[in-house]
Amino acid sequence: MTRKERSAAVIGWFAENRPVAETELQYENTFQLLVAVILSAQCTDRRVNLVTPPLFRAFPTPQAMAEASFEELFPFVRSVSYPNSKTRHLIDMSRKLLSDFGGEVPSDIDALMSLPGVGRKTANVIASVVYDKPVIAVDTHVFRVSRRIGLSDGKTPYEVEQDLERHIPVQRRAKAHHWLILHGRYTCTARSPKCSDCPLTQWCRAFALQEF
Repeated sequence: MTRKERSAAVIGWFAENRPVAETELQYENTFQLLVAVILSAQCTDRRVNLVTPPLFRAFPTPQAMAEASFEELFPFVRSVSYPNSKTRHLIDMSRKLLSDFGGEVPSDIDALMSLPGVGRKTANVIASVVYDKPVIAVDTHVFRVSRRIGLSDGKTPYEVEQDLERHIPVQRRAKAHHWLILHGRYTCTARSPKCSDCPLTQWCRAFALQEF
């Protein structure tokens, strides 16, 4: 089976059986989603969703967050991974939003990546979820699942992203990101993947080779 055929089969199964797929992060506007995605790096969405409600009540806008001191903001994010750096990133990101983008979250990938704390994955999430750009954000789940199933042999997130976008139709890329994340989060887990519950084993290269 070629990579193109495998991609078509896997994405086709998701499209037919999991038509609804979206981020599990809770947010009410683009700024809130950007903050949540920055906080979610190497942290669970569940933890982020516990942190963000009081954070957004205290700092509801880029202006409010930009004016916060480290000491004021840190207690709200202390329970996420790397809280020191993320606190600084949120303050600096908010300041740059105000100074360079009039307080509006940009839609351009490069502009998004110019914001402190925003890498390619975060930029692609915002571009895809909010602005309907045909890009695929590759986090640890997407990276692992794509390589296991055989959708990519890429050695870096960017290489995996390129492989996925090469074989997944434009109109399905936004959902493909969520399909692969959710599959990795709940079925194709890093340790002890639940192959007996997986609907994709007939196309999975790792399952066929028993590479676990």
